[in-house]
Amino acid sequence: MKVLIAEDDRNIRAGLEEILRDEGYDTIVAEDGSRALELFRQESPEFICLDIMMPGIDGYEVCREIRRTDPEVPIIFITAKSEEVDKVVGLELGADDYILKPFGVHEVLARIRAVTRRCMKRSGHASPTPFTMGDLEIFPAELRARRGEQTMELSLRDVKILQLLHRLRGQVVDRAALFRECWGLDHIPHSRSLDQHVSQLRKRIERDPKQPRIIRTVHGAGYRYEG
Repeated sequence: MKVLIAEDDRNIRAGLEEILRDEGYDTIVAEDGSRALELFRQESPEFICLDIMMPGIDGYEVCREIRRTDPEVPIIFITAKSEEVDKVVGLELGADDYILKPFGVHEVLARIRAVTRRCMKRSGHASPTPFTMGDLEIFPAELRARRGEQTMELSLRDVKILQLLHRLRGQVVDRAALFRECWGLDHIPHSRSLDQHVSQLRKRIERDPKQPRIIRTVHGAGYRYEG
């Protein structure tokens, strides 16, 4: 899933890009409004994180231009403008949400995931049919898993990993395949980053992360779901 980040502050822009890439999104970045509109037309992102106070064309005008051609693409304003009137203007222009700077990672992720669920339901990125791994039900379009009454939040990358293991159940899925399908060809993570991600995922979905039943390690080879 492709996300356009339009933000003139280099540090905030890099921080948002890192958060989204870690979650499993493809990102494109713009440092001003003109570049944001250019990338929107060229790349057709599936949602947009848009700063308001940018040099040249501000975020409000970028939002207006985008809404003239696409009334559906989700837009989240990320801005330091905190007056209620600013929020009202943004929402009236067609923004889907509004995040104030400074913001926390967890807040950004919660709002991004909410937008992603809407994108998936509309565009069919994930199968509308849930699937089961052991006693765990995975709902890709919701970015959630459930075990009985317990609900677990999943990232886009978590879902990709579980979908791949489920599809190839009984087979060893090596690191190269996981990197290729769950990180992307343009991303070359260290092997350790995969192990760390799987470890964190196990903590959420396994009954006993030290004795995993869903994501099993095949030493020296990769991971496997027995099915």
